[in-house]
Amino acid sequence: MRTISGATDHVVVVGAGLSGLSAALHLLGAGRRVTVVERAAEPGGRAGHELLGGYHLDTGPTVLTMPELADDAFAAVGDSLADRLQLTELHPAYRARFADGSQLDVHTGADAMEEEIRRFAGPAEAAGYRRLRHWLHALYRAQMNRFIDTNFDSPLQLLHPDLARLAALRAFGTLDSQIGRFLNDPRLRRVFSFQALYAGVPPARALAAYAVIAYMDTIAGVHFPRGGMHALPRAMAESATDAGAVFHYDTEVTGLRRSGGRITAVALATGAELPCDAVVLTPDLPIVYGLLGRTPRRPLRLRHSPSAVVIHAGTDRTWPELAHHTLSFGHAWERTFDELTRTGQLMSDPSLLITRPTTHDPSLAPEGRHLHYVLAPCPNTDIGPSAADWQGLSPRYRDQLIAELERRGLTGFGDSIEAERLITPADWAAQGHAAGTPFSAAHTFAQTGPFRPRNLVRGIDNAVLAGCGTTPGVGVPTVLISGKLAAARITGLPRVPRTRASRPTPTTPQPERQAR
Repeated sequence: MRTISGATDHVVVVGAGLSGLSAALHLLGAGRRVTVVERAAEPGGRAGHELLGGYHLDTGPTVLTMPELADDAFAAVGDSLADRLQLTELHPAYRARFADGSQLDVHTGADAMEEEIRRFAGPAEAAGYRRLRHWLHALYRAQMNRFIDTNFDSPLQLLHPDLARLAALRAFGTLDSQIGRFLNDPRLRRVFSFQALYAGVPPARALAAYAVIAYMDTIAGVHFPRGGMHALPRAMAESATDAGAVFHYDTEVTGLRRSGGRITAVALATGAELPCDAVVLTPDLPIVYGLLGRTPRRPLRLRHSPSAVVIHAGTDRTWPELAHHTLSFGHAWERTFDELTRTGQLMSDPSLLITRPTTHDPSLAPEGRHLHYVLAPCPNTDIGPSAADWQGLSPRYRDQLIAELERRGLTGFGDSIEAERLITPADWAAQGHAAGTPFSAAHTFAQTGPFRPRNLVRGIDNAVLAGCGTTPGVGVPTVLISGKLAAARITGLPRVPRTRASRPTPTTPQPERQAR
């Protein structure tokens, strides 16, 4: 593994998102002095927080999988996730509701899920699920340590026996076709392939290797931190502070001072400068490249994932048919992905993610009130409506989504809203996210593994990248890994493979609370 050269005693981390916090903890654990600079008033980055009329909003991810990866970062400084955060493992992990009126609870336990599928689609599909589960386990084992949790210096590193194992598992076929080897029911195939949207590629074109995301979602377990997802970066920042890190909030980085091939200081909007021996850069790639004064040459222009419209709604009621996470599928499927990734149209028959965090933490809303988060995937601004277009489009599309929710059984949703925050691609673009998407570069084959933008910067000896735009990619688990990989580029410390046996124990699993 290549590492940066020269002194690395003092490292400045730009950005206190999950990747920056992960990098900071791993650097602190290796004995480095760490300063973290964050333009916002608090840690979190994409996993941010907003207080809206007594409602506590998670402005980023709502799903926490693979918490052991966060525990790795805490453990680097002798801390633990369990000491900092209260987690609840969700049962069901998701509830899937289909346009034909059917409903499926997605359990991460093998026996519970097999029984649910038997009820839902019959014994043949239940048996297919067992085979699918074995395949997902094997796929995860073949990928995690060799192709996800690793620093690539060259595509030649792909030439390893694990690559042959992946080929034998048909990981280089398409996701949809490989899921179809085990499940015939199209509704079930959606449940185990919709995760391709996280990677920015339709299931019919995504590599089957990305079924590893379905492993994380449907086998490894879905968790919820008390206090919301923002509680995770808050806890990581507290741990880093206790370990000696210095944080500068409400502070924007405007430039990088260089001497030859080294960055010697980070320039701040205040006019001050922070001297450094190395720097970890975690903002979205356009901002990073602006600070570096260069955009790396690539044979093909980066393609970006679809974006999303999000409605945060504080309501005076809720609907008992909703789980903590509910997937509401429309009739359309292939057409939906075509609209999101090719034609640039808004979904004509949307599939939606509805999250109700007050299911397990009522303190996130005023007493007797509820919080709902509705995510509708949409095209990014490269192929769909521009950021300027969204200024006029937003209120109309918001009304269409609420009408659709009411058609799907959430009667009175619009009238129930007491506090609301609407986020569109225009907002993501204003935050500096390329193509108006928080999901960064898509995981096409040419933008995966060693072909994704590297975390080392050619021509600069002491700069490392972290975050969803670099390796290994998009998602809370992979972003946490990216921080660890960035730290390893600085410290030179070998990666310690994570084993499932060392997974931290969450709080006792809880069933869904009944709506009040």
